[in-house]
Amino acid sequence: MRKLMTAERLWTGARFIDKPAVLIEDHHIQSITSLLEASAPAADEHLDHAGCTISPAFFDVHIHGAANHDVMEATPEALAAIGKFLAQRGTGSYFATTVTAPMDATLRALEGLAKLLSRNSEPAAEARPLGIHLEGPFLSHARRGVHPPEHLQEPNIALFDRMFEAAGGHVKLITLAPELPGAVEFARHVIAKGVRVSIGHSDATAAEAAPVIAAGAVSATHAFNAMRPLNHREPSILSTVLSCDSLFAELICDGVHVAPEIVRIWWRMKGAKRGILITDAISATGMPNGMYKLGGFDVHVADGVATANGVLAGSVLTLDRALENFLQFTGAELDDALKMLTANPAAMAGMEEKTARLATGSPANLVVVNPHGKRIAGMQNGIKL
Repeated sequence: MRKLMTAERLWTGARFIDKPAVLIEDHHIQSITSLLEASAPAADEHLDHAGCTISPAFFDVHIHGAANHDVMEATPEALAAIGKFLAQRGTGSYFATTVTAPMDATLRALEGLAKLLSRNSEPAAEARPLGIHLEGPFLSHARRGVHPPEHLQEPNIALFDRMFEAAGGHVKLITLAPELPGAVEFARHVIAKGVRVSIGHSDATAAEAAPVIAAGAVSATHAFNAMRPLNHREPSILSTVLSCDSLFAELICDGVHVAPEIVRIWWRMKGAKRGILITDAISATGMPNGMYKLGGFDVHVADGVATANGVLAGSVLTLDRALENFLQFTGAELDDALKMLTANPAAMAGMEEKTARLATGSPANLVVVNPHGKRIAGMQNGIKL
């Protein structure tokens, strides 16, 4: 069945097209044209979204779970539930993000995720995990957040190699506190294996962060959160995150983790080329108030805030809501904001050809948003959501 989708604009992940006509068949995009230049191709169903923008489905590089499931369960049932939920909220791909845990539990989770990431499956209306983000255990005790202190580790190349092997090489991103002993050598080692380094959960000064950035770190994990704060006489890691033009920076835009006024500062510093919106979502996302799991520990969720022992423990945010919040907080243009959920995470991860692009022959993974960023419709693998 041939479906035709039209709208006011289309963001391909690389450029904008006015009055687009997207033809979809057999789960893939067959053509993208502009009605300003050609007539609409024939189709069995026409889906018109007047006044709206079509975008590649969003890419979340930092998410622990949703729909009452955690990625560290590493079962087909867990990832299917998470994937279905995310697709309904506009996210088409993600990095399954771990949390610090006993090493045997972490290795079991990585082995399970490796099997699921390696399998061939039929096209479905589910967001797809493209790799693994290791958020821990190589984090600062001083800025650990809710990561269990007894399981934190100093950078250890042999231990990382065990984790990388257990994950079948699917580790794509790792959060690292740059002030830890051996962090520079560790960063060089993991980068040589094709893993991107994100600095975070860190009490580093700017001087301590600089060598790991020079070694090749490309991003910063949830800017402002679990970082030494700004000090006008002693520049911190946050100073570097905000001022370094080459560094991408994640942001949890739920109005809880970062106040709207600070979101505006982040936007002015990182801009449309280096900002990345993430969720840091946990299993409670999409669920009512109650007790949920993040990795191996309990998290209490009430009124949209997730905490463990009084400390923020991830979020219940979705990327479509993050987009709406961001536009409301900053007054930014939709065209710029969409880049922070599509092109920027893909560029940071080195996955421009695998996700966040709409082109002839690519899977029909897309989302439709109105001028305020509200999700109106979407497709995953050409299946209407």
